[in-house]
Amino acid sequence: MIDLQRDGDVFVLRYDDGENRFHPDFLAAVDKVLDEVAAHDGPAALVTVGTGKFYSNGLDLEWVNANQDRFEEYLKSVNALYARLLELPAPTVAALNGHAFAGGMMLALAHDFAVMRTDRGYLCLPEVDLGMSFTPGMSALIQARLTPHVAHEAMISGRRYTAEQARAAGIVARTAPEAEVLPAAIELAASLAPKQGKVVGKIRGDMYRPVIETLRGPVF
Repeated sequence: MIDLQRDGDVFVLRYDDGENRFHPDFLAAVDKVLDEVAAHDGPAALVTVGTGKFYSNGLDLEWVNANQDRFEEYLKSVNALYARLLELPAPTVAALNGHAFAGGMMLALAHDFAVMRTDRGYLCLPEVDLGMSFTPGMSALIQARLTPHVAHEAMISGRRYTAEQARAAGIVARTAPEAEVLPAAIELAASLAPKQGKVVGKIRGDMYRPVIETLRGPVF
């Protein structure tokens, strides 16, 4: 489902579960890995990457439909993952190897930077087309990480962004061909790894404190 490796000072967390949707087991596994990264003593940074044509398609709607009585608990665990990344005491880079839709795009936004594949894959918040809204925490995260114009367009129109469009909109920091996405993300993360993790976490935590508090608050 997930795999954690080291490349020098960079932890590389690979999601390997098809569309990498947020099944509760997936969320628990990622949280456990983040414990390991947070506990590391010394230079460190985190890169996350998917497999094939998907980075992540977000919520596991099949599980949600079969577990409606646990929907609120489930959304809280999703929001908690975003908050955890915002507080992580290490720089973070998302290597977008493919599609990052809905919660998957929000997962990318919870990282410090993102590198996106140029030849395949979109970033998209399709909730408006799915008849869904955002939790207050999700809305706060999106609006904190994107400019007002881009956040409005992405949330209201459900636009699909190519890599070049996403870079022009400031959603991702870099773009690269498929074979170079992960190396570029690792290179960027390695350049940030020497920075003191606790200081990075404190700066980011203070910067996004209202977002984190909203993510940890009520989901309805």
